[in-house]
Amino acid sequence: MTRLSSFLAAVTRFVTRHVALTLVLSALAAAAYGFGVSKVEFSTAYRIFFPEGDPGLTALTRLEDVFTKTDNVLVVIHRPGGVFDRRALAAVQRATEAGWQLPHASRVDSLTNFQHFESTEDDIVQGPLVARPARELSDDELAAIQQAALGDPVLSGSLVSPDGTTTAVNVNLRLPGERADEVSAVAEAARALADELRRDYPELTVQLTGMALMNHAFMEASMRDMAVMLPVVLLLILGLVAFWLRSLLATLAIALVTLASAAAAMATAGWLGYPITPPSAAAPIVVLTLAVADGVHIVRTTSQLMAQGHDRLEAIRESMRVNWGPVTYTSLTTMVGFACLNFAETQPVWHLANMTVVGVFVAWLLSVTALPAMLVRIRLRAREADERSPRFAALADFVTRHYRGVFVVSAVVVGLSAVGVTRLQPNDDFVRYFDEALEFRVATDFTQEHLSGIYRLELEVRSGEENGISDPAYVGKLEELVTWLRERPEVHHVYAFTDILKRVNQTVSGDDPAAYRLPETREAAAQYLMLYEMGLPPGMALSDRINVDKSSTRVTITIGDLQSQEVRAFAAATESWLAAHAPPSMAGKVTGPVVIFSELSERNVRTMMGGNLASLLLISLCLAFVLRSARLAGVSLLPNILPIVVGYGIWGLAVSRLNIVASVAGTVSLGIIVDDTIHFLMKYERMRREKGLSAEEAVRETLVQVGPAMAITTVVLASGFFVLALSAFQMTSHLGVLTGAIAVAAIVNDLFLLPALLLGLARKGEGRASTPVAHLNTELS
Repeated sequence: MTRLSSFLAAVTRFVTRHVALTLVLSALAAAAYGFGVSKVEFSTAYRIFFPEGDPGLTALTRLEDVFTKTDNVLVVIHRPGGVFDRRALAAVQRATEAGWQLPHASRVDSLTNFQHFESTEDDIVQGPLVARPARELSDDELAAIQQAALGDPVLSGSLVSPDGTTTAVNVNLRLPGERADEVSAVAEAARALADELRRDYPELTVQLTGMALMNHAFMEASMRDMAVMLPVVLLLILGLVAFWLRSLLATLAIALVTLASAAAAMATAGWLGYPITPPSAAAPIVVLTLAVADGVHIVRTTSQLMAQGHDRLEAIRESMRVNWGPVTYTSLTTMVGFACLNFAETQPVWHLANMTVVGVFVAWLLSVTALPAMLVRIRLRAREADERSPRFAALADFVTRHYRGVFVVSAVVVGLSAVGVTRLQPNDDFVRYFDEALEFRVATDFTQEHLSGIYRLELEVRSGEENGISDPAYVGKLEELVTWLRERPEVHHVYAFTDILKRVNQTVSGDDPAAYRLPETREAAAQYLMLYEMGLPPGMALSDRINVDKSSTRVTITIGDLQSQEVRAFAAATESWLAAHAPPSMAGKVTGPVVIFSELSERNVRTMMGGNLASLLLISLCLAFVLRSARLAGVSLLPNILPIVVGYGIWGLAVSRLNIVASVAGTVSLGIIVDDTIHFLMKYERMRREKGLSAEEAVRETLVQVGPAMAITTVVLASGFFVLALSAFQMTSHLGVLTGAIAVAAIVNDLFLLPALLLGLARKGEGRASTPVAHLNTELS
């Protein structure tokens, strides 16, 4: 017996001899580390998805520093008969006044406080479009307000729908970023305002959207996922384990191990300062799913050994001797797979990875210490053979007779799947990140249907000199850009400085429609700008459109519900237009939350190629070390790579697009699904080495003895991941469905293709005991 195996045997003897001490120490350690859960905070910022120094986020932050923040609350008010009604306008006025009272409000824009210019005889009047209480307005005044609002390009298609049935109050926010609950406070206050409007104006539909509500939806999605999915996964997994083991106490012991492991995953977030986001909220759920497998193999082997005549203590120690290697190596490969997620571009995926790695490590540690100690005190039922074993014996007979046919069918399936893989594209639909059960998703869909597009792109257009925005050449080229943008089919609205200049020019010309054009001289443009700014009330300055030294302006482009690939194409086309038609000084980068998410999605797919290769290499090295045969390690990877191809192939045919998190499913899956392969190969080689069985006999015995355990752990694994489909966040739900599908494909490969490969090698003379395969590493077994 080697030193390592002697040490591991000594550990098993210690924990089974000193049960109380082992359990007390395990409980104290779990409680001490689990204290980190109290430090956990939920994130309410989409910016957490971007690493420090991300070029897209840097560009957006710079634009916000020059102008104003993009954080906002949008109060959407809809009346089927039209909002140019006394009560509807009264509701808008009330929402406008209340908007200033929202926490951290810095500016409020609405139909009623929109700064309107008009010429009256020899005077120019500037003021709110609705200058007095709406209930006092005459029918003629209402008609005039409607005509002015729908005819103004700044309002129509932005804060007022072209059909006049919907309007919005936009509240810009200046969040200090000093407290974690800032966004939640804004969301709660906005919801209170919306509830008041719904109560006092029941004929109106009131919805809330905007970046602040989206940020808050991240926290709501995380909390909903944990509240819904954690108990579902726990009950489902423990129900399956209890049904299979037929032992309530053994199931309870495994439950304690899995719960402590899931708590350790959450505590890791607290200790490392990771905020909980929808992707990282899945970590304890994933750990619950993964932690079960070790316990199932240990308990199942113990039960079988007891049925063979061993007393309980002997059976536990022999079960640990047999399972030390497989349990350790499978935990290691799982941790390697998740650790490689740190190649991803998005921070929440890093958090998911590292939280899961710690959870899986704790599950392994407790499975080889606390679990055998608990089994000493449990009345475990001895089971000679699984009732499903004859089915696996029949499966072995089938594979033995038709292993060449298995190769052919596998090749056909992989070929068809490859067609689906070619259809995959990194593409996201950001509104649909959120489930329709969330208020934000409902409100955003409503806004898109009744008011305007919900994605706002921002572009800073520089003049290259101080006060250069008054230069006719600059404003002329800016107007060309705006005209080009408005002709694009995906554009719903464009808000640019040139609209203000044209409106003022028309007003000073006696509201002559023919004068709705840009001023012809630099002096006129500067005077019109000064005239407009002098009449603005406090809080309504043009600082959101023009920078301090008047050298650049901001263009806001509202687009429809485009997917990330289309957003990237539109942004690139806009930047290319500027580069081709404007002076170099006017060149700029299109930015905005939807743009930087789109860029992140594409980069994530590219960088995860490195993650996939690293995971494949490290897991291959692990297998080569375990099997002491690089050739067999390479062969064993085939049944684990092919399920990933099949899973992504089915996904490509059914969905075709990959979101940011679904793109990492391959890396996640490889570290998980190789576990059954390790159990199978180590059992197979033990049959060959210790019992001297032929390849056919060893395949049969392996399928009979570990096949049922592989099947039940895969059912548990797939079920746990499929439960993630209940997530309120699409990133998580797609990851769960895709990983679950890969797990199902993997067990099919392990039960059919892997035995067929072993038989094929053996029949070519490469599977005899004299080959390097026979020198299987036995130090942990």
